Amino acid sequence: MKQRVLIIDDNPDVLRFLQRLIEGELPVETLSAGSAEAALLMLDEGPVHCVLTDMKMPGMDGMELLNTIRQGNTSLPVIIMTAYGAIETAVEAMKEGAYDFITKPFEEERLLHTVRRALEHRRLLERNEDLERRISQKEQETFFVGESPRMKELIETVKLVARTDITVLITGETGTGKELAARMTHSCSNRAGKPFVAVNCPAIPENILESELFGYRKGAFTGAVSDREGLFQAAEGGTLFLDEIGDISPSLQAKLLRVLEERQLKPLGDTATRSVDVRVIAATNKDLEKSVSEGSFRADLYYRLNVVSVRTLPLRDIPEDIPLIAFYFLSHFCSGLKMEQKRFRDDTIRLLATRQWKGNARELQNAVKRAVVFSKGEFLTPDDFEISMHPFPVREEESGVYDTDYKEARRKVVASFNVEYITGLLRRAEGNVTLAAMMAGLERQSLQHLMRKYGILSTTFKKGQ
Repeated sequence: MKQRVLIIDDNPDVLRFLQRLIEGELPVETLSAGSAEAALLMLDEGPVHCVLTDMKMPGMDGMELLNTIRQGNTSLPVIIMTAYGAIETAVEAMKEGAYDFITKPFEEERLLHTVRRALEHRRLLERNEDLERRISQKEQETFFVGESPRMKELIETVKLVARTDITVLITGETGTGKELAARMTHSCSNRAGKPFVAVNCPAIPENILESELFGYRKGAFTGAVSDREGLFQAAEGGTLFLDEIGDISPSLQAKLLRVLEERQLKPLGDTATRSVDVRVIAATNKDLEKSVSEGSFRADLYYRLNVVSVRTLPLRDIPEDIPLIAFYFLSHFCSGLKMEQKRFRDDTIRLLATRQWKGNARELQNAVKRAVVFSKGEFLTPDDFEISMHPFPVREEESGVYDTDYKEARRKVVASFNVEYITGLLRRAEGNVTLAAMMAGLERQSLQHLMRKYGILSTTFKKGQ
């Protein structure tokens, strides 16, 4: 279905001209209305993707129409047409939520470009809304986000494993969601109402890890001033997740094997054993079979842990799932940071989907979080991700420019000129980016790109700021 543009003007000749122009140059369907009141009725009859309206009309004017549309549909872009001498009115419309404005008499190329951008803006919103709906459905169904065949297979495997009560070994590269798989296994099992206790084995010193797992009795060692239950007992009836199991010492491997075989443990300093009812899930990013062959990991413990194995997926194996995963992180961080929901531009999604993520989902998660924190617009762009890696732009001074080679000296001079020129523009336009772009003969997006590059905020130049 073609996108639809609704054009509103009380002059029939202008309506016919705009319909011929837009349909002749853009792959869209146009609708026309001679008044704001008629336009509102048409908006109720079917989908519209962009509104192009005159400002001055009998009855309800363009500003009133804009406010009425914004009350019911904040994502529908509205472009205001106004006389050349009414820039202040157009600026006021921008403050009220208009997507952009164009002045009469029309520059055909500018009008078409503005409509094209507005339609792209609406399409991006629809795509992000679709991602949001799919994320919402996934959150209700499972812990993992993704719709690729391999991700679906992983989810089904975890659900099948969860129905049993056997020990599970989860393998996978760093950042692929091994703990997430463990939590999902616990959540889908008959132990879901009991504790889930996670232990990062390498994070606890070897001489402490044993007492943390099995507990101890008063006087078992210096500093043991009272009895203490271990993590096995804390997870009673539930699940104990041992992350990076491949890093534990040989002596602890032997004691862990005994607990798995006998379902009993002996706290340090105690003479009696205790029964435990705990499901153990272990995870590692190491090749345990290789560790067994090298003698650094017990073969009998490996086989006891590896009753059922689950392998989590690196992002390079599921590139088609990256947009959904990235949007999940985006939505999560915007909500957690109490920010307005941001969106992805299409070229940003393509960048994320084709980039090599050595740290997998964890690296992607961190990149999205940094971009959310440091981006200034509604849509995240590829430049926002570059800025996120270098969040504090450095403004070079002209002094010392001759102490560097030509390329570096040229970069410093260009940066200095851009900062001075853009700040001067914004000061004259009182912080209005659209007006500043018109004064400079630039597209609004081009000016915004330069502002982000040099860390310039339009709010600095607004009245009352």
